[in-house]
Amino acid sequence: MSSVSQLVQTLIRPEIQALSAYHVPDCTGLIKLDAMENPYLVPQSLQDEIAQLVGAAHINRYPDPDPRELKEKIAQLLGLTDGMSVLLGNGSDELIQLLAMAVNKPGAVLLSVEPSFVMYKMIATFVGMRYVGVPLADDYSLDFPATLAAIRREQPALVFLAYPNNPTGNLFAKDQVREIIEASPGLVVIDEAYYAFASDSFVPQLAQYPNLLVMRTFSKLGMAGLRLGFLVGSSQWLAQLEKLRLPYNVGVLPQLVAQKLLDNHDVLLRQAEQIKKDRVALHQALAAIKGVAVFDSEANFLLFRIANATGVFNGLKERGVLIKNLNGGHPMLTDCLRVTVGTPEQNALFIAALQHCLQSTVD
Repeated sequence: MSSVSQLVQTLIRPEIQALSAYHVPDCTGLIKLDAMENPYLVPQSLQDEIAQLVGAAHINRYPDPDPRELKEKIAQLLGLTDGMSVLLGNGSDELIQLLAMAVNKPGAVLLSVEPSFVMYKMIATFVGMRYVGVPLADDYSLDFPATLAAIRREQPALVFLAYPNNPTGNLFAKDQVREIIEASPGLVVIDEAYYAFASDSFVPQLAQYPNLLVMRTFSKLGMAGLRLGFLVGSSQWLAQLEKLRLPYNVGVLPQLVAQKLLDNHDVLLRQAEQIKKDRVALHQALAAIKGVAVFDSEANFLLFRIANATGVFNGLKERGVLIKNLNGGHPMLTDCLRVTVGTPEQNALFIAALQHCLQSTVD
């Protein structure tokens, strides 16, 4: 009889064996500034209303397979026009996978830029789709000629562009994104996970381009624990994707709580505005530290470059602050770290810990 290791090597696809699982570090006892979460809780009165909802929830029953009221609320918030609809996902990751599965004919290509959200490449591998990553320019803007050339050469079935981009935080030039949509023979999905902190959106352009979809998540707005993402665009596209969505993919509690929070959307948007103000202050504090090069951001995080990035990351962790170490993840992210914008108090503790790390290195 074969051993477990022999069976694994025989049965698991080689490209899956070559992957590393998505790593989520232990944050116990640390100030958590690594995952682009909203650091603010909702007001106590709203917490109480949510507690009542959860307490009365029929968790003995399967969730609503098609929560129309929730989808209609999202459509209203976005101002979707006739012919457009909403598809809900268990976070945006599930939606990325549905899209890749739907268009993955033999030889189909998924194209994105790099560095960007790692799940585009990982999910292409999951579904057996060929992935093409086009490097960004040195300043993290689009290498526009190279991107158009790759589209002409590869004829991708699916293109993902994060807007703003993760982990760089910048918005790509809108006119260039428009030209990419027009040049693409397949679907183009604009991933607006950080829409609440950005100055622009492609939702108003949905009716203009037949191959355009916009993907968002509520995770960054304060619902990370609910795992609720959504895709918006032509009902004709979404009707096909619905066929691939697993039944009951959004649970009873996420549906109930999300609807209550969207009834209080203004509360979340005020928190987003506060985070944008906190982002400005944190950027100024980082820029004032010698040896730190911080990049502009329209998201709820800041990317910065610093010598001995991995040593600094470890030093921050020893001082009780967890951020994201991007050094080694991509050649364009050498010596780069990413910090989520926290509360003013958390940001101050992070800056103090960073200064101590740098001082200890000098000493």
